Amino acid sequence: MARAHAGSASTRRFARIPQLVLSQVKALLSGRKTLSATARRRSALAGSLRFWRHPTYQSLFRSEPLMRRVIPLLCLIFIACLATYRGLELNFEYQETDRRARDQISLIATAVSSSINAVKDELPTLGYRSALKRVLADSLPSGATSHGRTILMAGPTGKIVASAPLQPDLEGLPIRDLFKTPQPLIIFGERAGVLSVPSALHGNEEVDAFATVHHLDGELGMIAVLQPENAIFAEWRSTLSVNVTLFVGTACVLLVLIYAFYAQSTRAEQADEMYASTRGRIDAALNHGRCGLFDWDLARGRMFWSASLYELLGRAPKDDILSFAEVSEIAHSDDIDLFKLAEELLTTGEATVDKTFRMRHADGRWIWLRARGEIQHEPGRHEPHLIGICIDVTEQHELAELSRTADLRLRDAIETISEAFVLWNSKNELVICNSNYQALHNLPGHAVVPGTPYRDVMSAAANGPVSTGPISTGPAAYSSGAALGQITAAGRSGTDGSYEAQLEDGRWLQISERRTKDGGFVSVGTDITDLKRHEEQLVDREKRLKATVTDLQKSRRTLQTQAQQLVELAENYNAEKTKAEDANRAKSEFLANISHELRTPLNAIIGFSDIMTQQMFGPLGEGRYMEYCHDIHNSGTHLLTLIDDILDMSKIEAGRMSIDTVPLNAAEAASDACRIIAAAAREKNITVSHEAPDSAMVLADRRGLKQVLLNLLANAVKFTPDGGNVSLAVEDQPTTIRFAIKDTGIGISKEDVKRLAQPFVQVENQFSRSHKGSGLGLAIARSLVELHGSKLTLRSEVGKGTTVSFTLDKAATEPSKSNQASAKTATG
Repeated sequence: MARAHAGSASTRRFARIPQLVLSQVKALLSGRKTLSATARRRSALAGSLRFWRHPTYQSLFRSEPLMRRVIPLLCLIFIACLATYRGLELNFEYQETDRRARDQISLIATAVSSSINAVKDELPTLGYRSALKRVLADSLPSGATSHGRTILMAGPTGKIVASAPLQPDLEGLPIRDLFKTPQPLIIFGERAGVLSVPSALHGNEEVDAFATVHHLDGELGMIAVLQPENAIFAEWRSTLSVNVTLFVGTACVLLVLIYAFYAQSTRAEQADEMYASTRGRIDAALNHGRCGLFDWDLARGRMFWSASLYELLGRAPKDDILSFAEVSEIAHSDDIDLFKLAEELLTTGEATVDKTFRMRHADGRWIWLRARGEIQHEPGRHEPHLIGICIDVTEQHELAELSRTADLRLRDAIETISEAFVLWNSKNELVICNSNYQALHNLPGHAVVPGTPYRDVMSAAANGPVSTGPISTGPAAYSSGAALGQITAAGRSGTDGSYEAQLEDGRWLQISERRTKDGGFVSVGTDITDLKRHEEQLVDREKRLKATVTDLQKSRRTLQTQAQQLVELAENYNAEKTKAEDANRAKSEFLANISHELRTPLNAIIGFSDIMTQQMFGPLGEGRYMEYCHDIHNSGTHLLTLIDDILDMSKIEAGRMSIDTVPLNAAEAASDACRIIAAAAREKNITVSHEAPDSAMVLADRRGLKQVLLNLLANAVKFTPDGGNVSLAVEDQPTTIRFAIKDTGIGISKEDVKRLAQPFVQVENQFSRSHKGSGLGLAIARSLVELHGSKLTLRSEVGKGTTVSFTLDKAATEPSKSNQASAKTATG
């Protein structure tokens, strides 16, 4: 019965659960709050969840088949026991009434007969009947005639002479006529006891009555006491009627209850089926909707989950109550703190909860859940329960992450393009723009917030457009596109296309607009200021080109005339070239001849002046003669050297100079050159040093290499101030031998370096003017190096010195005794 009542109540609650669950699911999916439902619906959902998890329901459900068999049987047994008990009790009361009635009748008859027997002698003869009546009346005990009892006194003849209560119609009648079976009573009297006999005490109607007859002493006759059974058992019959009525009523009530039990049990079974069906549909809806129900007892820290919530987390459903620690263990600590949440709900009194957090799936991965619930209080109890629904939002969260990532990528892509980009929606409101657009129009940060109307953006622009025009297709189009109107918010073209706009700062933009599917516009602006300037330059160049063409046409005629003149000049040049070549050959032959003619007297002059300087045949006498002889010797030597240089240069220019390359020891060549130049260096107190590996073999012409080294060292000593340093370094490289002459002289400027090494060219400065020279030494050295297939390199810095270097091919060498470099120094 209790289960049937609970089932009926639960059925009413479950009838409202689908709507409540669906409303919660819709609220989670749409974002609208549905927790403000009526208290009746919230109570129904809370009661349903508590009913699902209540253990009494399970035990009641398991004992239902037995109860359906036992309860009716117990009711029938109870009715039978009650009927038996009341039957026995009524029978006992019946027998007790019968016995009590017999005893009373017997006692009354005994008492009356004893009283009459006691006064029999006092009865008068006259008025005997009246005396008997009086004696009978006086001998009656108290209450002897109650409950329908009748006392009769018969005479010796057996006729009734007195009665109590007084019944005149019975007097004179034989007493035996009152009994249908009078023999035992009449014959045996008191010994017969009290018998139940039919009696016609009240006329012809026979009634069953208890009767007894006692014989009186002497001639008095007998006393008969009669009491109808109806009177005797009237109270018992009334009690019997009440008990039968109560029994029948109780039995009917039990039968009704049995019927009600079966009816309610049937309804409970139907409610169970409805509950199972409803729960199945709810679980199916929750499973398909990827959500589940929960009931969290905040006071005790216990939680109930629906089966769909277990399946959502990949766990086996169970009817047990989850503890706080079990739920907290699988919840992500970075997203939600259940203890802190419960504390906030209990202390702040907040009634609703909307949280998104992660919980660990059975396979170890994290599931994103969104929980929405409301605090409920069961009527009459102060235990808060947080009841709500959890929905799996993992896909939405992943989609949101993908959307966020795509949005960031889109923004990054928009930011990386060099053009100004802006997107407007169908309401002419800003959707997105890049920093180039913001910088191009000098827009403040508040003006580029998404949703800002176009008019507000343009009004906040510090560098807005002032004019627009069609895209120019060339200089002519540019020059003709002068009709430009002012741009306003309504001035944006409503169709796809491109146009040019000039900004306030003078820059030009090419703006391409395209309509989006939702009715908005996307605009891309390219800075074409340089292109515009280039177009202006093209126009100017076109004008100048036309002028140039005109000039060229004029010049063409001039060129034709000049071409004729050039032909004549070419013929004259060839003739003059032939003459110059003849003159050069004549010069070379002259120099060769004159050099030979000059050497003979110069040798004599040099030789005799040397003899006189050394005073081989005795003193000259006057000291100035010695000085003159020395000057003559030096001048002759210089002149001879000059003639040799001119002769060598002449041979080189004439192409008659040839070299014979042989393997030479580079160290020996360097040592010989330094030793020869040491005399001139000592005169200026210049230190000449050389450094060369002993095993370095160079492939070179012996005389040519010596002359190159001497010319370069002579120049170094010549242009190095007193006390300076001149060094010759020989470097053994893998395939070549490098010679480098370095001095601490006056240096050469970069402009003069280009002119050096040309015949008869000298750098004109204050220091060079005090030194004699033909300017052929460096030119001869350069030519000889080039004949060896190399190149003379010169690096110099004014005031610090000069370095002249060249490389020659390396020759095959024999194994040397030492690989150590030798350094020799000559000091003047």
